[in-house]
Amino acid sequence: MEYTALYRRFRPKTFDEILGQEHITKTLKNQVISDRVGHAYLFTGCRGCGKTSSAKVLARAINCLNPKNGEPCNECSVCKSALDGSLTDIVEMDAASNNSVDDIRAIRDEVNFLPTVAKYRVYIIDEVHMLSPGAFNALLKTLEEPPKHVKFILATTEPQKLPATILSRCQRFDFKKIPDADIIINLEKICKESNIEYTEGALNLIAELSEGAMRDALSILERCAQDGENKIDEEKIKDLVGIPKIEYISKIAEEIVNGNGENALITVKNVIDEGKDINNILWEIIKYFRDILLYKSTKEISNVYSKEDAKKIEELSSKIDNERLLNIIYKLSELENDIKWSSQKNIVFQVGILKVCSNETVSLEERVEKLENTLKNGTIQVASIQNNGLNAEISRKEGFFAEKSTQAKVNEKVTSGEQQASQINSEKSVVAESTESKQNVESSATKKSADFWSNVIETLKEQRMPMLYSNLVNSRGIMLDDMTVGIEFPNGLNSFGKSVIERPENMAEIKRLVSLECKKDMKVKLIDKKAEENKKSQSNEFNIGIDVNLIDG
Repeated sequence: MEYTALYRRFRPKTFDEILGQEHITKTLKNQVISDRVGHAYLFTGCRGCGKTSSAKVLARAINCLNPKNGEPCNECSVCKSALDGSLTDIVEMDAASNNSVDDIRAIRDEVNFLPTVAKYRVYIIDEVHMLSPGAFNALLKTLEEPPKHVKFILATTEPQKLPATILSRCQRFDFKKIPDADIIINLEKICKESNIEYTEGALNLIAELSEGAMRDALSILERCAQDGENKIDEEKIKDLVGIPKIEYISKIAEEIVNGNGENALITVKNVIDEGKDINNILWEIIKYFRDILLYKSTKEISNVYSKEDAKKIEELSSKIDNERLLNIIYKLSELENDIKWSSQKNIVFQVGILKVCSNETVSLEERVEKLENTLKNGTIQVASIQNNGLNAEISRKEGFFAEKSTQAKVNEKVTSGEQQASQINSEKSVVAESTESKQNVESSATKKSADFWSNVIETLKEQRMPMLYSNLVNSRGIMLDDMTVGIEFPNGLNSFGKSVIERPENMAEIKRLVSLECKKDMKVKLIDKKAEENKKSQSNEFNIGIDVNLIDG
């Protein structure tokens, strides 16, 4: 008997079997029951979340001879033919390999023919974003006004690559990642039916590794169960996937927190000697520190960790503050990018771990105070140099006029120099008062803007969005104008943080919360203060000083 992969054998056959997408399946069932099925659908979402399975179920439901509450019966001749792939009226096409204009033209010619057996001819086009521009143009008219007996179901993981003309012609359904709890329930059911022995920790780990994709979870389960023992546990999964043991990751994290670079490198060497991939090691370390940060923010720990591991996370969280945690995560993320482009990955990794072990973490307030002191000292020093230079110039001139003129002329020249010095000092006083006034205004504006921005940050924390929250926690919101809010990053914005914040879903959520706080539709702009200050300092590097000219009389 031919072997069938688990994710194909246990593919959902009804809407009720599709997990984690109740907000979509309920709507589709109601459309089937009321006979108000649209002519074109667009299913979007991450890999393995049920897009193609939902498309197959919908195609059978609208053609089923005996539908039950919007579900296909899977027993009539049409449903059986669709399940075994012999029904020609349901056409599945992979746009990744059939993306030319000719492929779409073939569909455009076929839609004019009536279905042979079923009520509707259904076209399921997977990975539709891979179609060429010409193919999209060929599909437009047919997609907008197809014959009454034709339905289109498009599926994609990247809807942003679709033309707006395609998006506007479809009913769009956004599939979300499947919750870990639903994945674990389904894995338990499949393990029992397949006679696979498992531990609770093993299923929790598989759900964590799948990242919300049921297909990935079943692929991991299948790989781990094919060693002849038909039994899986956490250690077996980690060995097959290439994940270091949690003891190693916990030890490395502890040494980083304690600032002990030598012991951290020893542990890293032990992990590498076991054949673990550097990228996997680094990702596990980043994820471990993320879980520490999540625990400090929400007091919740993932089910992946045992009681002993959870206790260790709690212990480490008490030794480190949020500022340093964010600093460590940023440095590790930058290290991950450096490793990608390096030919000496091991060396770069070890040097990066040593840098992260450094305890030199300066808070935002300390950085601002240090910058202010630097600017203040620099101003005093420049003023001192200018005054000294002016006094020296006056003294030199006094000596010159003492030799060349009378005492009256000398006194007149000295008086003139003093008047110029007094005028310069007066100008400095005006500049200082203007600067102080400007700082007071900026302080007042900052205080006012901090009120609504702190509410936005607090809402993100309550919504359990740790990655977005952690990247915005040290930022501040300012009103650039009546329609735009700027998000300032005093410490700068690295590439990892920028990629997280600029994700379409994250930017949309930030804009929504800001608009709610401001009670009107607002735009959002990211401002990297550190980069702006570097550019400004470079442009002003040779423009410091006051020129003083004394004219010989």
